[in-house]
Amino acid sequence: MLLGENRAAVRPKLHRNFHNNVELKMSRQQDEQGVVLTAYTSNTEAVLVAGCKEQTEFLGASRKTGQYNVQRSKGPVAAPGSGSGSGKAPYQRCSSQDSLDEQVMVDYFKEVEIIQCSGDAETQEDVQLKVADEGEQEEAWLMEAGLATLFDESASGGEDSIVLLSTLTRTQAAAVERRVETLKQTLRKRNKPYSVPDVREIFKPSPDSQSKQDEAESTERSGSSKLEVEGLGNGTGPDAPGGGADAETDINLEVSFSEQALIYKEGLKVTQPQSEADDRLPDFRVSQDKTGQTKVGDLSAEDMKKVRRLVLIEMSALFDTCGIEVKAHKALKVKVRESGLFGVPLSTLLDQDQRRIPGTKVPLILQHLISHIEEQGLDTEGVLRIPGAATRVKAVCHELEHKFYEGMFPWESLKQHDTASLLKLFIRELPYPLLTVEYFNAFISVLKLPTKKQQLQALNLLVLLLPEPNRDTLKALMEFFQRVIDRKDRNKMTLNNVAVVMAPNIFMCKGFRSKISEQQEFAMATGTANIVRLLIRYQNFLWTIPKFILNQVRKHNMENQRKMNRDRAVKKLLKKMAYDRERASDKQEKNTECRCMCVQTEGGFIRVQAPQFSMVSMAVQLTEDLKASDVLTRFLSQERSLSVKREDLCLYEMGGNIKGRCLDEETYIKALLELNPSAEWVIKSVQH
Repeated sequence: MLLGENRAAVRPKLHRNFHNNVELKMSRQQDEQGVVLTAYTSNTEAVLVAGCKEQTEFLGASRKTGQYNVQRSKGPVAAPGSGSGSGKAPYQRCSSQDSLDEQVMVDYFKEVEIIQCSGDAETQEDVQLKVADEGEQEEAWLMEAGLATLFDESASGGEDSIVLLSTLTRTQAAAVERRVETLKQTLRKRNKPYSVPDVREIFKPSPDSQSKQDEAESTERSGSSKLEVEGLGNGTGPDAPGGGADAETDINLEVSFSEQALIYKEGLKVTQPQSEADDRLPDFRVSQDKTGQTKVGDLSAEDMKKVRRLVLIEMSALFDTCGIEVKAHKALKVKVRESGLFGVPLSTLLDQDQRRIPGTKVPLILQHLISHIEEQGLDTEGVLRIPGAATRVKAVCHELEHKFYEGMFPWESLKQHDTASLLKLFIRELPYPLLTVEYFNAFISVLKLPTKKQQLQALNLLVLLLPEPNRDTLKALMEFFQRVIDRKDRNKMTLNNVAVVMAPNIFMCKGFRSKISEQQEFAMATGTANIVRLLIRYQNFLWTIPKFILNQVRKHNMENQRKMNRDRAVKKLLKKMAYDRERASDKQEKNTECRCMCVQTEGGFIRVQAPQFSMVSMAVQLTEDLKASDVLTRFLSQERSLSVKREDLCLYEMGGNIKGRCLDEETYIKALLELNPSAEWVIKSVQH
């Protein structure tokens, strides 16, 4: 398990050391509640906590195997954010943006203790993860980024690699250069022959384009700097409206995140964020884009492959720009079950489920557990915090394995706290971490980034890098956690409560933390809880594909199209076609293309295709205010025999510089047509 051997034996000591064995800076405030901790600083990472006099007794509460009972000998311990019996808060919040009060952090270590006593730790094989050797990591990175030809001339996709490199920004290009140079140095040390090219030559612009590029970068730099200075970049400076906690922060999706970080690093002073209380994180706002937002799942598989390669390069460039080194673990090889529900890889589970229900994206067992809690348990106090009885949970787990797929499991008899324990067990038992072995360290390193905006940008990129089963499952969990939090008035589960309880279940993976100090464990606890807090709070943004990435995909597709056109011309020459005939053919092809485009926009109309439905196509008048939602409304008003719901219809942008994209209903068609003049418009039914 994550905490390593004998970690359960020292858990009571860890609880005591939570107060005694780290450097504490305290200011004492006397009232009828007692001493209040207003600041806490760890030697490894700043962590701010608050507590009350009764915490010593709370930490020493009795616990049965698999169940933790809180003793309240000195009166009730109020839930975070609620008042005590006397009408006063039992503790004060501390002055930190990332503060997680001591009361809440105790729940983290309670959850760890419950996990240790649940018995699943002893049944798992001890696996130690290893960081890739110098050179191996760079080699793996270049392969994953689709740039294997930079170190292996025999690798396929050489032309595609050149096209990809031509789309990169300066910070992205620097990230590639750094890894190629590191690989070259490693091969020299090993005295191995190598043929790694000087990648800087690939990025070297032509003399004709140099002045234009400098001018564009200067304009981009000044424009982005203006946004930052006006408070839109960080939004937490002392002059920000609302005092930091209430300030809205615009997130720019049109400029590379790593470029924004470079501007921030080079030209601006870092301001300390203002204080926040409890769940109040900054209200980030994504600026409205007339061409529409693109969510995960909106793009074709071919375009998503390009997105993933570009996102990997951008994520590395962002960390490089901020001076943060992230070491990736080697791929984990463990013995896994090939069938069943618990302890089975996500890919295997989905294969099982898709044979029963095609198109399944989230494991059926997880869907059923979530649905059962939502139907009967969202108002249950401490629904995710209070564990079910360990012996009963184990028995139910065994019964589910045998009866779930046959539809014979008695869901009506399952208790809500047992259901929540099964949900956490499912996450914890995955043989490969939900956040993956490859990107686990990157998720942990997110909080090292200097601003909250950059932390969110990094999380956005990491979410996009996750394999599709992991990303969809994580999304389903975050949406469920938000629905739990929406009922916090009844179930007493705030954002902080949910984050600290779920963090050890998401981050407790075999081999990651077998040898760490107690101070590191405290920092790890608050760090992982804060990451889960960000994933829940900003999930609507984190599953969005940034526009600058999509624009790079468009450029990539256009370059590929030009290459295909050149290849066709070469084939014509090889066939020894007459020059005048070839010229006439090209002219005819060009004229045909122009006529097709005129059909799309002639007379202020666009032609919308609907091949799945009885009305195969329709003409829609093109205006400045025409949105995708208007096109769908027009279609529904004319299609009489439609058996599909409005929410299951989507207008797609097809062809031109994109393979396929499901449009946000707020997309302005004319603005998108200017970006992709060769696009076709198709209405399809989609599965949500």
